[in-house]
Amino acid sequence: MIQKGKAWKFGANIDTDLIAPIQALKREKPEEGYVHCLQDVDPDFAKNCRTGDIFVAEENLGIGSSREWAPHYLRLCGIRLLLAKSYARIFYRNCFNLALPALVCAETHRISAGDELEVDPLKGEVRNLTKGESYTCDTVPEHLMRIVADGGLLEHLKKKFKKAS
Repeated sequence: MIQKGKAWKFGANIDTDLIAPIQALKREKPEEGYVHCLQDVDPDFAKNCRTGDIFVAEENLGIGSSREWAPHYLRLCGIRLLLAKSYARIFYRNCFNLALPALVCAETHRISAGDELEVDPLKGEVRNLTKGESYTCDTVPEHLMRIVADGGLLEHLKKKFKKAS
């Protein structure tokens, strides 16, 4: 399950309130609020993000509230994989539950906005095609990648229980 895409680069301590601002959640249809994703950090993020792009951050990605809307909005913007030096625990698990792989990568400081990346979560490899560099990251356990492949935790459980009956 190799993911290839353009890097969107952010710093440390990007919290869930920045990713899913409260005004976005007050909409009649909160799922449409993704257009406000990260508007206080990069007003053009939601409208310029494309399906397959990769979100890159430094430490403490997803700190703050435990709202599931944050990884959901990133997916709705087109993000298909996250790289960060560290994550808030609940945000990390919410990402996988919503079919968004989150990899721990100590070398995100070497990645720049707009770099073309190719990531293999099972091998823990990140190739920066723009710079001709490679970085290692923590591998993602197969059971978490199965959840991602199935479309998230709910779809994974439906599939699992369908097989069991």
